[in-house]
Amino acid sequence: MQALVIVAHGSHLNPDSSTPTHQHADTIRASGAFDEVRTGFWKEEPSLREVLRTVEADEIYLVPLFISEGYFTEQVIPRELRLDGWDVSEWNSDGLSADTATLEATDTGQTIHYCGPVGTHEAMTDVLVRRAETVTGDPSVGDECGFAVVGHGTERNENSAKAIEYHADRVRDLDRFDEVQALYMDEDPEVDDVTDFFDTTDIVVVPLFVADGFHTQEDIPEDMGLTDDYRTGYDVPATVDDHRIWYAGAVGTEGLTADVILERAADAGADISTAIETVREQTRETTLADD
Repeated sequence: MQALVIVAHGSHLNPDSSTPTHQHADTIRASGAFDEVRTGFWKEEPSLREVLRTVEADEIYLVPLFISEGYFTEQVIPRELRLDGWDVSEWNSDGLSADTATLEATDTGQTIHYCGPVGTHEAMTDVLVRRAETVTGDPSVGDECGFAVVGHGTERNENSAKAIEYHADRVRDLDRFDEVQALYMDEDPEVDDVTDFFDTTDIVVVPLFVADGFHTQEDIPEDMGLTDDYRTGYDVPATVDDHRIWYAGAVGTEGLTADVILERAADAGADISTAIETVREQTRETTLADD
C-alpha cells in the first residue's frame, strides 16, 4: 500500500485557509492514485504531529502545500513528523530545487518520501497561467495582456522571493503575455504600484499564495486600488489608472494545483502517471464548465 499525505499551514482565524487543501485531496482521492489520501496541518486538525497515525500504509509520499522552501519545510514539518535523520542538506537545494528525501518516521516506522513544496515545482507555472485563463474566461489569454505574479516578500526568507522570480521568469519565457512582472507586498517592486510597471491596458494579477486570506482578500485589492474597503467588494476586471486589472486571487485555489501535488509524488517515485493525466483533464473540464 502507498499513501499520500498533504501537509499545509492551516489557520485558527481563517476557516477557509484549509479549504484548498481538502479540495485537492478530494480530487486526488477520486483519481484512485493512492490507497489512502490524508491531510495534516500546523494550525488545524489533524495536526502534523498526529497525521501519520491516521495512515495505515507503510509507504507514504508526503507533499508540503507551501509556496517556498524555508522554516516550515526545513524545520517544522520534519520535526513534527519526527523524521529520523533529517538534515536539510538531504535536499541539496539552492532554495528552489528541493526534491525528495526518503526517511523513516521514528515513532511509526513508516517510510516517508518527503517532497519539496508545491510552490517551487516547475508545474506551478502552468497553474499560474491557468489562473489567468480562469479569471478572464479566455483560454487563449495573453496577447496584448500583462501578467503579474505577486508574493509576500520578506527579508526573513530570501527563498520567498526566489519562488516568485522563478515563476515570473518561466511565464516570461513562454512568450505568451506582452509583459510579465514579479511584484511584492513588503519589498520592491511593490504591488501597490502595479500599473506603473505595465504599458498594456489589461493586466492579470495572480498572487502566489496557497489560500485566500487576509493578504489576498483584503491587503492586495486595497493596495492595488481595486477598492477603498475590501468589505464593499470590487469588480473583476476593475479599472485603475486607465488599466483593466483582472485580479485572480490565490493560485492555490486553482483546481490544477492537485496536478502539482501529484507531480511532486511522481518525482519521488510514485507510479501515478495515469492519475496525473486524469486530474489534468478533469480540472480543465471543470474550468471550462465554470466559465
